[in-house]
Amino acid sequence: MSRGAEHEETFELGTRLRALREQRGLSLRSVAEEAGVSESFLSQVERGIASPSIASLQRVAAALGTPLAPLFEGPRTSGRVVRASERRRMMHPKRQWEDSLVTPPGSSKLQVILSVVEPGGGSGDEPYAHDSDEECVLVLSGRLHIWVGDEFYDLGEGDSLLFESRIPHRNRNPGPTKAEVLWVTTPPSY
Repeated sequence: MSRGAEHEETFELGTRLRALREQRGLSLRSVAEEAGVSESFLSQVERGIASPSIASLQRVAAALGTPLAPLFEGPRTSGRVVRASERRRMMHPKRQWEDSLVTPPGSSKLQVILSVVEPGGGSGDEPYAHDSDEECVLVLSGRLHIWVGDEFYDLGEGDSLLFESRIPHRNRNPGPTKAEVLWVTTPPSY
């Protein structure tokens, strides 16, 4: 991905966050305070200058009163089939990963996300949790390090892990190749 494309993708996420904030009539300051981030950081995210970790993105989405799914970009599918070319995507260029929503965005009972994580990429150093019961991760290719609470897991191709989503967790691809990972969870309710 070129540097220009990286900035463009970051800007797209920021643009969607700003649009949601403005639709709800919320100030930058109020959302930042609710999310536990600085107003300048949130402004930089909205302008595509900074890329949030999953934990901070999740807190910003919660402050906006929305799950993460509406932040995915792409055509809205109707019905049960999501064509590979029509998957809604969320790029995290500075965090070095891309998520594709495999289930339709309106799915309320099950959410499946396909992630491609570059070597060294991941959710960030700050653990995050969400209001879902369980989460299952399946490594399709490559490796993924996952920390769930105080436990560490080194997952390779074909390995899976089931854990409670409410326990703070984070992940990182130790390399040397890309990791393709499938995340299956119940979407948090807002």
